[in-house]
Amino acid sequence: MTWKEYFTSSVGKKLVMAITGLFLISFLIVHAGANSCIFLNDNGETYNAVARFLSHNWIVRFLELGLFVGIFAHIIQGLMLWRQNSAKRPVKYAVNPGNATSKWYSRSMGLLGTLILLFLIIHLKDFFLGTKVAMYAHGDEPHNLFAEMQEEFKELPVVIIYLLGVISLGWHLIHGFSSAFQTLGVNSPKYNNLIRNAGYVYTVIICVLFMLMPIAFYAGWL
Repeated sequence: MTWKEYFTSSVGKKLVMAITGLFLISFLIVHAGANSCIFLNDNGETYNAVARFLSHNWIVRFLELGLFVGIFAHIIQGLMLWRQNSAKRPVKYAVNPGNATSKWYSRSMGLLGTLILLFLIIHLKDFFLGTKVAMYAHGDEPHNLFAEMQEEFKELPVVIIYLLGVISLGWHLIHGFSSAFQTLGVNSPKYNNLIRNAGYVYTVIICVLFMLMPIAFYAGWL
């Protein structure tokens, strides 16, 4: 089997999903940590400083390219697996007892992934692109991303969209976290419960941090 044949097979697609999934899981830790700076309640001074460092640092900007490649590969492979599973027979994303005993979210990864993609497009349009445009337009002039977020999250529909996006991400992570490890061969009764529980804890922490951000702005806590 050639490399092309391997990575276009079900096993190859699952491997790409697992590797890119773990990469994106790592990115979410960094993203949630940076966003948490808003809770210092210093009128966004620390948050803006961190955001400026991340947007101007060439190492970080190089990693951004890898991030977008990872997101793109994860989405494409995920949709291909979903279509393949729907058209033929249930093909397991990772080792599990089968569809009869699997959770609904493990059978709905394609749908959840599509909702997350729509949320991601809105998120990039609202903040990432705006930050890049401001950076190139004003050069060294500081860009107040904190004030931009304050203005954006005054609108209840925007807050609801973000909360629904994070909820979709949470369901996606609950299944994807443990499935990624299983796909990579970490599938032992000795470690499965530990990985599953770590996935639950990780998902709750990440999602709570992301949900608190729009809620805090809308409620006027910041």
